[in-house]
Amino acid sequence: MPTFSRCLRLRILALLLSVSGAMLFWSPAAHARVLDVDAPLCQTLRQDGVLRASAPVRCEQLRVVRFTYVGFDGKTHDDGEVTVLAAVADHVSALFSTLRERGFALAGARGMQHFRGDDAASMRANNTSAFNDRAIVSGSAPSLHAYGLAIDINPVQNPFVEIGKDGKAQISPAEGRLYLNRQKERPGKPARKGMAEEVVEVFATHGFTVWGGDWDAPIDYQHFQVSRALARKLAALPPEQAKTVFEHHVKTYRQCRANKSRSACID
Repeated sequence: MPTFSRCLRLRILALLLSVSGAMLFWSPAAHARVLDVDAPLCQTLRQDGVLRASAPVRCEQLRVVRFTYVGFDGKTHDDGEVTVLAAVADHVSALFSTLRERGFALAGARGMQHFRGDDAASMRANNTSAFNDRAIVSGSAPSLHAYGLAIDINPVQNPFVEIGKDGKAQISPAEGRLYLNRQKERPGKPARKGMAEEVVEVFATHGFTVWGGDWDAPIDYQHFQVSRALARKLAALPPEQAKTVFEHHVKTYRQCRANKSRSACID
């Protein structure tokens, strides 16, 4: 009998420790995690044209954020992945956790190595993406994607729109023409999922204060980024110092938003 009682007490103690441990380590962002860009992945990024020798950042400055998300089918998917600058990775993890909790739909999110760095192919696939060492559209300066400091979401629902010299709108991807009307309520028509206007403040609260939907020409509804000045500063710093600077940027924005409009708080 004493032996049985002792075993019972041990089992109860183990159960209590298990429950308390689960409570201790549980967090709302448990469905997102941040990983280093290891040597094999770094080599893949180089081979697939996502990271060139002239890139403004190196592999050790990057992190992979893997997360679950709600798809357009209403189901939860666990294959979400974006690569970003290490300094912003924790906020990107929290950002996608918030999108999931809100039920904001994503068509999919795969690293740009799956598209061999081809931005047009990624957009056609309606792929949410981040790091890609490429130049800005119609220019030679590095895109903010080349810093791992820009995120594109649902390109079909949030197309890139540029007015050509002939005055005609060039829409990328082409299927995005169905989403040029950005009105949330359209009489007699069904509600639409995955449009960026719903989450502009979510991105801004986590430091991505610049939204391409605010631009005049081109208009880039899918695109969220930090300022170019901040990107250059973060890229020049070691990861931990860069993280401190970015945290200050986030804190400053949040404090400003307590009293002012979003536009007044963008640096």
